[in-house]
Amino acid sequence: MTSLSLKNVSLGFPIYGASATSFKKTLAASVTGGRVGKETGVTVVQALSDIDLELKAGDRLGILGHNGAGKSTLLRLLAGVYEPTSGEFARIGSVASLIDPSMGIERDASGVENIMLRGLSMGLKRRQIEAMTPEICEFSGLGEYVNMPVRTYSTGMVMRLAFAICTSMTADILLMDEWLSVGDADFQAKAEQRMTEMVAKSGILVLASHSPKLLLKECNRFIRLEHGRVVSTEPPQLSALDS
Repeated sequence: MTSLSLKNVSLGFPIYGASATSFKKTLAASVTGGRVGKETGVTVVQALSDIDLELKAGDRLGILGHNGAGKSTLLRLLAGVYEPTSGEFARIGSVASLIDPSMGIERDASGVENIMLRGLSMGLKRRQIEAMTPEICEFSGLGEYVNMPVRTYSTGMVMRLAFAICTSMTADILLMDEWLSVGDADFQAKAEQRMTEMVAKSGILVLASHSPKLLLKECNRFIRLEHGRVVSTEPPQLSALDS
């Protein structure tokens, strides 16, 4: 059964070689919402604190919070990029991460080679990836460019390739940082349909966004983060600007 469980989970980043005082001054003008402390002589940025969360199949969780509140950090922890420094974290089910679709794209490799690399990193077998490759190439709309190094692509072409790869691999748990919109008008229409289908097929959706309207449309559960802590589980309120 697909599930995500966090019990009193915290995540801190040790900053070696920096004093708490000087680091606080540097951090004051940055976007991080974490808190800075001192543990055993090492400066620590406390990115998440005491997160309790239980998700099961059918849950669609919306995460709200200002820039630096911990939304992306929480998504990365759920994806397995970060390990909690305390608490208990358990995940059952495969994960598809759309936190940063272009993350991990090798610029010296071709589009086709990147499809293989991403598939292998997700635990797929070579024959599975080879079977999926023609459809991914067609969806990307890159034509013969799929056989050329990614360093020759425009930014838009890289995003189209990354989006086509990420959304072609179904998973039990879907993690998203904002709703993706990539490419020109024609590609955006295809992308929107693909995203809708992917969300519908996922057992659990976790979507971080600044848009209360989007979260109310897509989600049935909500949390608001401030400085890495859950401060509310109530649905967001629409303002005049959101409606």
